[in-house]
Formats: sequence, C-alpha cells, structure tokens
Amino acid sequence: MKRLALIAALLSPFAGTAQAEELQTAIFAGGCFWCVESDFDKVAGVVETVSGYTGGELQNATYRNHGQHIEAVRITFDADVVSYDQLLYVFWRTVDPTDAGGQFCDRGHTYITRIFALDDAQAQSARASKSAIGGSLGSPVVTEIVAATDFWEAERYHQNYYQKNPQRYNYYRNGCGRDDQIVALWGDEAVFANDH
Repeated sequence: MKRLALIAALLSPFAGTAQAEELQTAIFAGGCFWCVESDFDKVAGVVETVSGYTGGELQNATYRNHGQHIEAVRITFDADVVSYDQLLYVFWRTVDPTDAGGQFCDRGHTYITRIFALDDAQAQSARASKSAIGGSLGSPVVTEIVAATDFWEAERYHQNYYQKNPQRYNYYRNGCGRDDQIVALWGDEAVFANDH
C-alpha cells in the first residue's frame, strides 16, 4: 500500500512554478535517454529533463562522437514537491540495474545504467537506495554511483523526442521490450511500465 501511495503522489499534478532556490538537479543514465526523459517527465515536481552525454573525457560530445560518454538525463526538480530519494525510487524501477551490457535492446557502454551524484548527500542516498534493492532482484545490482562530471546536452532533435515523434518513439520503446522486461524484473513495483 505504501508503494501505491508513493506512486500516486509522484503522479499528482504539479501545481505552480518553483522558485529558483527550491530547484535541484539529478543526473541518471538508464539506457536510451528518450525513455528516461519520458519516464521522469511524468513525475510531479520534475520541472525539466534534458538528454545528454556524460561520464567520459571527450569535450563537446555529440551523438556521432561521444567517446566513452553515456547517454544520460539531467533532471531539474522542485525538492519541495519531490525528493531526490523519490527520484531514486523511480530510477531503479524504470531500468534493469542488473544488466552490465546496456539496457534492453540497446547494447554497449553508451547505454549502461549509472547514477551521477552532484554532492555527497546524493551519493550517500544513492548508495543507500542501491543497498536497499540489492537482495530483491535475484542478481547483483551493477549500476555504479559516481561523481557527476561535465554534461553535454544532446542535439535538439533528441530533446523531448517522445513528444515530437510519438509514433516512432512508441514503436521503438515497444519493439525494444523495455516495459515488458521492467515488469518481468520488478513486478508490481515497476513504475510507468506500459503507460506508453
């Protein structure tokens, strides 16, 4: 019951505009950034999501030239509406954190899961949440928690792709099997699966 109340709270309409001092940032990599953006845009209190590349050494990373960067999403959120811990709850339950080779049909380093902590408090929260889910999935959680580095915004056509190209996006997401695999892994705890 607690889980259902949390999900209902996360989905409640976001009222008002947050003041700048209330806004915080989280950065998560969960495979295809189109899907991560789509999922987090549904969370009450999320003000903005931006797809991009991070975690590598290359300057000015792009889709065609991203080196060892990973696809990630920078999430701006109103901490008075949604906490970082609640965002972590959503993150874990919208990815397969046991897959070290990518996510769903997207394979390779670019598509691995990772949490980029912006400060010690985020790192501590992320480690605690990882530990909390560690024994429940039947396989080790391989998602790394690292300090955030430079974040390069993805090209304009990648931003809000799911809104600009809903038919193509849904075809991709369904064809990739993302939601089916999340439900198979998380069961009733899966967040947003099959909402697309």
